[in-house]
Amino acid sequence: MSFDPRNQSPFNALPPVVVALAVVIAGIELMFQAGASGLVGGPEAVGWRLNAVRDWSVYDPVFAWMFETGQVPPRELARLVTYPLIHLSFGHAAFAAVFVLAFGNVLSPFYPAWRFLLIFWGAALAGAVAFVALFSTGQRLTGAYAGAYGLIGAFAYVSRKGLTRVDPDRAFLLIGLLLAIQPIFGLASGSGLGWMPDWIAEMSGAAAGFGLAALLFPGGTARLRDRLRQR
Repeated sequence: MSFDPRNQSPFNALPPVVVALAVVIAGIELMFQAGASGLVGGPEAVGWRLNAVRDWSVYDPVFAWMFETGQVPPRELARLVTYPLIHLSFGHAAFAAVFVLAFGNVLSPFYPAWRFLLIFWGAALAGAVAFVALFSTGQRLTGAYAGAYGLIGAFAYVSRKGLTRVDPDRAFLLIGLLLAIQPIFGLASGSGLGWMPDWIAEMSGAAAGFGLAALLFPGGTARLRDRLRQR
């Protein structure tokens, strides 16, 4: 690369793709807030959030039914990629948007545009699969946190390569610390105390983000191909 990101100002303009993702997260939440306040949508708007959580979150009984019957309705399968955009409260969405902006800004020099989105949604998908596979629960998975933890995993990868000022061990420690304070974070964001399945989804998202970061880093695919040939 022609520049050293360690010398870049943290106040540089945020990348459009990062801003766009944060704006979508915030925009949907503001729509829910406006509907609940009666500012838009009429009486039915009060239930917009509940309906979105019901129809677009990851819900284990739905996927258990799909597995048992062999039916895979696209609308139900879409839950795996729509749930990161649905949050349970303003605080729940705000924390997610902050994570996306902060880590997206750091990662954008290495993973522009589609690579950034692939890390985020790939991590979100991994988190949803872990949530469904490892838990039989009536709790619903919502929010951008598995994807955001994927960005943190990617940050750990670039730190490991010496491309940030953060020590790699501290980058991994950050993931552990955030997971450890998840119950407190759940209360602060308004998502409640049902944190254990979410914790697994987020840990899986972080691991997927690290792996995707290695694969999508310039030259990563070629290195993987060379290793497979050696075996």
